[in-house]
Amino acid sequence: MGYRIVTDSSANLTDEQINEYGVEILSLKYYINGKEYDSYVKGVPTDYTETYSLLRQKAKITTSLVSREICDSVIRPILENGEDVLVLAFSSGLSGTYQNIENAAKEYREEFPDRKIRVVDTLCASLGEGLAVHYAVKLKNEGKTLDEVADWVEENKLHICHLFTIDDLFFLKRGGRLSGSGAMLGTLLGIKPMLHTADDGKLYVTGKVRGRKAAVESLIKSVGERSTNIEDQEVFVVHGDCEDEAEYIASEIKKRYKVKKVVYNYIDPVIAAHAGPGTLSVFFMGEKR
Repeated sequence: MGYRIVTDSSANLTDEQINEYGVEILSLKYYINGKEYDSYVKGVPTDYTETYSLLRQKAKITTSLVSREICDSVIRPILENGEDVLVLAFSSGLSGTYQNIENAAKEYREEFPDRKIRVVDTLCASLGEGLAVHYAVKLKNEGKTLDEVADWVEENKLHICHLFTIDDLFFLKRGGRLSGSGAMLGTLLGIKPMLHTADDGKLYVTGKVRGRKAAVESLIKSVGERSTNIEDQEVFVVHGDCEDEAEYIASEIKKRYKVKKVVYNYIDPVIAAHAGPGTLSVFFMGEKR
């Protein structure tokens, strides 16, 4: 009866993409001042406005992984319907979500021995993970089998470039990724770190620029410098509640590199808890990350 593609809410797909692709979403949860929220609720328009307002007030936010309960609510019905499942999961370098899903899958394989269940650690985050889903759906629609699609993602995931900049160093400091003195000095000097997601699925600083304008320009230029056949790609952009800048980046990428389509969306609160408002990132295919 075929197979379904499943991913998690940290793929940051737009509501329109989720509907168009026909994928199912495993939602990560987050907590603000002790109140529980879902990153994604099926059938409910996604709106992170209130969350970002609270983040700007430096509200305490904690996050959790995809739970077994969420897996059961999304994956089990697909298996019971006689379909196989391909899960494309949030980078194991940033989250235990992949391992939680794989643990659930081991039990599903015993319970549904006639069904195929593959879980791929994309080593991607945000719309980088979303880009992996994008290509997987395209291949599925071309008639590729579950294994063919999963193998393609495994073989090509390290070609998905993730480049981004952080606006407020407070969030890196709070997450333990930057010292307090470093955050204070960087803020005073207007330093904006440039980062990427490396082959191990973890985040690393690749450079620093002074000022927001220079950081935005660096992201735009990186697309031209590091991409392959960019005019034939869809480029994805995410933002931490700074839509005007994301729209500017999208328009410049189209204008400079003749890219036909650029999709942009919000960064979900689970990632924003560590990156903060004002984060900007671009995702595209290149020879290497």
